[in-house]
Amino acid sequence: MEQGTGARAMGRAWDRFTGTAYPDGGVAPLPAAELRTALLALDGPDVPFRVRDALPSEKADLVAEWRVPTLRLTLRTRLRLVPGSREVRTLHEQWEASTSDSGRQYSRGAGTRVSRQWTYERGPDGRRRWVETFRFDSRDMRDPLRNTVLDAGWTWRPVLFRL
Repeated sequence: MEQGTGARAMGRAWDRFTGTAYPDGGVAPLPAAELRTALLALDGPDVPFRVRDALPSEKADLVAEWRVPTLRLTLRTRLRLVPGSREVRTLHEQWEASTSDSGRQYSRGAGTRVSRQWTYERGPDGRRRWVETFRFDSRDMRDPLRNTVLDAGWTWRPVLFRL
């Protein structure tokens, strides 16, 4: 048995647990400035979230933010570009209106959140059927960010505590 194999296997298991993703082999890493430009280019009228430069208090390089009024939910992903190791460290946060008097609930981590709302409508044949009226999936923000990072030849590394 090769020495260190167990440590590498543990590393891969931990990476799966944390959501770390590595670029495909053979992808030449882009410079940090080009990756930053590519991430900012995700922002546009056809996407439900916005990508912007981070404020100094956010302790990040970029922030992707999605406000979902229907769910009274705000998702935020702070991104820190680490050129030395060619990785983007990400911290996923969410604020949700609380049912108690405490205001808003805060949580962090890369969990997936999906919400759908349906209603009955009459179809062309006159029969009632379910029609989806609202759809939300947090992967609609996370996946384009992650794919842009991986396509640029960088590692996507979610964290829970510090960028």
